[in-house]
Amino acid sequence: MPPPHILRTSLLALLCGPLLCAGTPAAAQDTAPPLATIATLDVPRYMGTWYEIAKYPNRFQRHCASDTRAQYSLKPGGDVHVINRCRRADGSIDEAVGSARQPGDATSPRLQVRFAPRWLSFLPFVWGNYWVVDLDPDYQLAAVSEPKREYLWILSRTPTVAPAAYAALLERLAYQGFDLSKLATTPQGQ
Repeated sequence: MPPPHILRTSLLALLCGPLLCAGTPAAAQDTAPPLATIATLDVPRYMGTWYEIAKYPNRFQRHCASDTRAQYSLKPGGDVHVINRCRRADGSIDEAVGSARQPGDATSPRLQVRFAPRWLSFLPFVWGNYWVVDLDPDYQLAAVSEPKREYLWILSRTPTVAPAAYAALLERLAYQGFDLSKLATTPQGQ
C-alpha cells in the first residue's frame, strides 16, 4: 500500500473503507510517544496488490479521484519494484513507478521508498519513510505511516474491508496517536 519526500507530485499512496471513528485531538499528537511499527515484516509475503482504503490527503495524490492501488514485486537483490496507480476525475489513469528498500535487517518493518529517478537515489531526501505500523497476521489489512504521523494510508488486499476489521484497525491507530478525523476514504470501483 504510502510516502513523503517524493519529487513527483502525482505520486499515489502506497495504498490504502468507510470512515467510522472520530479522531484524536491535535494536541494529543504533539505529545504522542514515538511511532511504533509492527515487530517484523516478511517482505516477500507483503508483495502483490494493495488497495488504498483511506488516507490522510496529501499533495502528491491530489489528482487521484478513485481506484488507488499499489503493486509491489521483489527485484533481484531484495529491493522492491513499486507501481502506484489511481484514476483521475476525468477517467484517465495516473501512474508512478518507484523503488523501495529495507534498511536494517531482513525483517524490518521500516522501509524507504523513492519515486525520483534512479540516478538521484544517493540523495537522502528523495527517500520517504514507509513504516508498517499495523498489519493483520494474514497480511490482508495494513496501515502505513512515517515517524511524524503526517501521512497515513490504510491498505487492503481487497477493494473493501469488513466493517468490524476496519473499526478495530481505527481503534489501534487512534491508540497510536493518529488523528482519525483527517482520514479520507478512497472509492474503489472493484
